Amino acid sequence: MTRKSDKRNLLIIIIAILVAGLALMAWLLLSTRSKLSNMLEEKETERVELQYELDSLLSVHNEMKEEYGTFADSLAAQDSIIQANAQEIRKLLDTQYEFYKVVRKLDRLRAISQGYLRQMDSLYNVNRELKAENEQIRSSFRQEQEKSSTLLRDKEALTEKVTEAAVLRAYAITAVPVRGSGDREKVTDKGRRVEKIKVCYTLGENNLLSAGTRDIYIRIAGPNKMIMTRGIGDEYSFQYNGEILQYSIKQTVNYQNKTMNLCEYWINRSSKEDLESGTYVVSIYADNREIGQTSFVLK
Repeated sequence: MTRKSDKRNLLIIIIAILVAGLALMAWLLLSTRSKLSNMLEEKETERVELQYELDSLLSVHNEMKEEYGTFADSLAAQDSIIQANAQEIRKLLDTQYEFYKVVRKLDRLRAISQGYLRQMDSLYNVNRELKAENEQIRSSFRQEQEKSSTLLRDKEALTEKVTEAAVLRAYAITAVPVRGSGDREKVTDKGRRVEKIKVCYTLGENNLLSAGTRDIYIRIAGPNKMIMTRGIGDEYSFQYNGEILQYSIKQTVNYQNKTMNLCEYWINRSSKEDLESGTYVVSIYADNREIGQTSFVLK
């Protein structure tokens, strides 16, 4: 009886020990699972924070690339390094959960990105300085061009004035129909009585001209516009602006830049014929220019 009671007591003790052990193991399992769950939550939080930091870094990097535009193209190699490091960090975050490596690589990536930004900023500043310098050069060039244009215009204007001034001119021009000669010379406005046409003029003083012999051509055009000439051959013609014109009177003078008073006659070889009534125009030419003009009227 006693032995059976001892065995029962021993069995109860053993069962109690087993129950206590199972309870302890269950408690330890629950405690471990709770700690593991907390650790996983912490890991996930850390992973999310690191992921956010990576995304923020890349976002800033890409914004800088867009802001600097073409300057970023010159640093394509550095950009490739940044993108490769970012891809490696993403793999670590998604698979290995070796966050100490992620933190180290993020620090390295941040340093590379900052260096990239400094280089772009340096390129931007250099380019801005070059642009300012180029603009200054262009402005100086435009100013010099304007000065040159002004000087050229002034030179052309001066040349034009000198050219215009360096022209032989005739003034005090008179054309008088006369008859008779010497002391018996008389002015007449009757076409039937005209024997000669006396043309007088003054060549002006001009030191800008070269001194020397000059041919003066006088053309007398009648009311019918026909030129009164001594003949129709080449010996009674001269060139004017590329044209061949006939003259009435040719006078060769020795011009020495001083005022010269000159007179010459056109003689009516057919004095028995009446000259046509109307206005006669007298034009004087020299140095391929018309240097003066007058007119007279016959009745």
